[in-house]
Amino acid sequence: MLGLGTVARKVFGTPNDRKVKATRPLVEKINALEPEIEQLSDDGLIEKTAELRKRALGGETLEALLPEAFANCREAARRALGLRAFDVQLMGGIFLHQGNISEMKTGEGKTLVATFPAYLNALTGKGVHIVTVNDYLAKRDAEWMSNVFGALGMTTGVVHPDQANADKTAAYACDVTYATNNELGFDYLRDNMKSDLDDMSQRGHNFAIVDEVDSILIDEARTPLIISGPAQDRSTLYIAVDALIPELDDSHFSLDEKSRNVTFTDEGNEYLEKLLVEREILPEDQSLYDPESTTIVHHVNQGLRAHKMFTKDKDYIVRDNEVVLIDEFTGRMMSGRRLSDGLHQAIEAKEGCDIKPENVTLAQVTFQNYFRLYDKLAGMTGTAATEAEEFAEIYGLGVVEVPTNKPIARIDKDDAVYRTTAEKYKAVIKAIEKAQEKGQPTLVGTTSIEKSELLSQMLTEANVPHNVLNARQHEQEAQIVGDAGKLGAVTIATNMAGRGTDIKLGGNFEMKVLEAIAADPDGDADAIRAKIEAGHTADEQAVIEAGGLFVLATERHESRRIDNQLRGRSGRQGDPGKSAFFLSLDDDLMRIFGSERLEKVLSGLGMKEDEAIIHPWVNKSLERAQAKVEGRNFDIRKQLLKFDDVMNEQRKVIFKQRLDIMRAADLSDIVKDMRGEVIDDLVDQYMPPKSYAEQWDMTGLHAALVEQLNMDLPVQAWADEEGVDDEDISERIEKAANEMMAQKASQFGPTNMRLVEKQILLQTIDSNWREHLLTLEHLRSVVGFRGYAQRDPLNEYKNEAFQLFETMLDSLRQTVTQQLSQVRPMSEEDRKAIMDQMAQQQAALEAQTDAAETSEEAQQVSEDAAPGFDENDPTTWGNPGRNAMCPCGSGKKFKHCHGRLA
Repeated sequence: MLGLGTVARKVFGTPNDRKVKATRPLVEKINALEPEIEQLSDDGLIEKTAELRKRALGGETLEALLPEAFANCREAARRALGLRAFDVQLMGGIFLHQGNISEMKTGEGKTLVATFPAYLNALTGKGVHIVTVNDYLAKRDAEWMSNVFGALGMTTGVVHPDQANADKTAAYACDVTYATNNELGFDYLRDNMKSDLDDMSQRGHNFAIVDEVDSILIDEARTPLIISGPAQDRSTLYIAVDALIPELDDSHFSLDEKSRNVTFTDEGNEYLEKLLVEREILPEDQSLYDPESTTIVHHVNQGLRAHKMFTKDKDYIVRDNEVVLIDEFTGRMMSGRRLSDGLHQAIEAKEGCDIKPENVTLAQVTFQNYFRLYDKLAGMTGTAATEAEEFAEIYGLGVVEVPTNKPIARIDKDDAVYRTTAEKYKAVIKAIEKAQEKGQPTLVGTTSIEKSELLSQMLTEANVPHNVLNARQHEQEAQIVGDAGKLGAVTIATNMAGRGTDIKLGGNFEMKVLEAIAADPDGDADAIRAKIEAGHTADEQAVIEAGGLFVLATERHESRRIDNQLRGRSGRQGDPGKSAFFLSLDDDLMRIFGSERLEKVLSGLGMKEDEAIIHPWVNKSLERAQAKVEGRNFDIRKQLLKFDDVMNEQRKVIFKQRLDIMRAADLSDIVKDMRGEVIDDLVDQYMPPKSYAEQWDMTGLHAALVEQLNMDLPVQAWADEEGVDDEDISERIEKAANEMMAQKASQFGPTNMRLVEKQILLQTIDSNWREHLLTLEHLRSVVGFRGYAQRDPLNEYKNEAFQLFETMLDSLRQTVTQQLSQVRPMSEEDRKAIMDQMAQQQAALEAQTDAAETSEEAQQVSEDAAPGFDENDPTTWGNPGRNAMCPCGSGKKFKHCHGRLA
């Protein structure tokens, strides 16, 4: 019998169906305009853009312009790329313009879809940001889609790391700008550390379209973006603590894999204290529970986490004596990303790598709060429906499933569950061999580098040729993914390494052409292309007959989205395909989160060796386990965001103040008000209101005025006068201070004085804000303990953070007033002494640099140069270091010359 919900859906359709249906009239309007737009010349398309722009700036709504803009953009894409957008792609673009997430399956052309809403929203002249997951995709998409935007008379920019400030500003000034989420967030923070408006790169946050939106706004949103500077070096303490951890046994700590947490037991604390005293890390008369031991306790806790919670080749790899983190969702290396709070240093000590100093936070922002800056936000991905609640609650984004252009022909098999890992891998090898026999390409999904290499070893022993794609082979990613659809190919991939590049049946045609032309540079390119096209069509047909791409997953991930992403690699654009998940009771998800009931059922069935249980009920049970984990992770992210929202309100106030200060031509009134408040506070402190003259501390007030205002005033004599009260004293001090500052302004000159005031204000805001961030971090780390006293940690954090913010503003007023009171014009002698000192330092630095470069070059040539070295032949250069001078003799570093990454 059908449930009531099922019956209602059959009659009324789902909410998603109704949203899709509502776009059909708009799509029909766009299609109706196609013949008219086709008649336009190339210049006519650009003139159409100018007309639409004029109407948008004249007040006509973007909704009214949508049909004409989309029709114009579709024609430009057809001429520039030879691609005519399908109706479902137009639908996806409409949903993006409306501020939704368009869930579109792999291979449905999301890159092209983004051009429609980007073009429409760029007509306002406020700029549009298209956000990608890595720099390669940002550059590739910008280069590819700039043909479309160029044909429409619009400019396209791309932002990437190590870009000159002028180039970055020019990229942000374009109509459409492609960039990664990291670079956008860091540029926002950098802009708010600048002291001149002309140095700021971004020009506001109008509209952003986020590609792979689930990866960026959910998976990566757990880690804030932090700009930091080096702190005190404690590498010896990390090494000393690291040597203790292997001496602990299981009774000394408790490990909770579900919450990814590890803590010392009481027995462990006692044993640890004994070890620390023996190694002279902890003084004999000091306990671990003493306040003075806070730093040591922090270090041993991080050492324990590094050893018990972080696994080499799963959570990180060691490359060139450096610990590089691996993204658990994409399997990609996260170069430059470091764990905070000394945890990264603890892992470096564990692996015997060079320990880099801890950093202090200069500025930080979470992705949630950065992307909520945009007036309008939209996103695209193949998998978002499972996280629809989080997108709606955190970002106000709706999720709409866009129909595929052709029906999905992929066959999704029920999960096969084996008793042990060995039995599972045995079945995996058998399934791969069977697929390869009939020429079916296989994509094998694993959850870590370690498991991908273990499976690779097994396939090698079974004489099965294959490719491995994980963080170690990231340079060959595009090549390996391009070959993954070839006849009989076997590709092992860690999680979703390779997102952004389609796996095409028969192999990637364009890549085959480029390889053939590179192998025969003197040949006829058109003839080569024609020859490869004929062979490729036959290869593609052979793969289709073999059943298309077979996606074989060796484990379930904590998140259903990651499983769906892997599954979605097969069956693109109506291609045939198959997907299957091979699991065992030893898998992490089954072991930690799988229901006990499932284990009892499997045990009760009396499964024989190498036998699997396959049933839809097992799928349902696993999905429930995954949903539980996703719900828990959402709660963690939501709680983290609530804490960050407190800091975000303060961040917005500070950044707005900085902006106002940079825009202001004259800050003398602000500075004067600050000075007045400082004087009032000092007078209140030493001459409390409603107190008697005998209770006044005029000696203290005199000393404070000398220190704070650099003024020696006869306050004692003023107090001895008949009928003088605290208000009179305050007015006299303020008058004297104003006269002193007016005199300074005349010595500096009004223009210079305004510049001095601006620089001191900005520098003081920045230094106080840095200290405030550190204080909030420390407060955040301990406020959770207030829960034991039945007090809500979040409310406690809000109240104390507000008080700390007020204290910071008081300190800001005092520091600015004090520095401006003590500043004086530089004499000619002072200027000469400073110039001499700078010249000496520069000379010493140049001599040091020359010596270092000579030594480095000599070492590089002796170590790396191959016999028969020729500066014009890169094959004779050996393996130059990234920071070495380029062997070609250009004078640039290798990484900026021939070693530059594409």
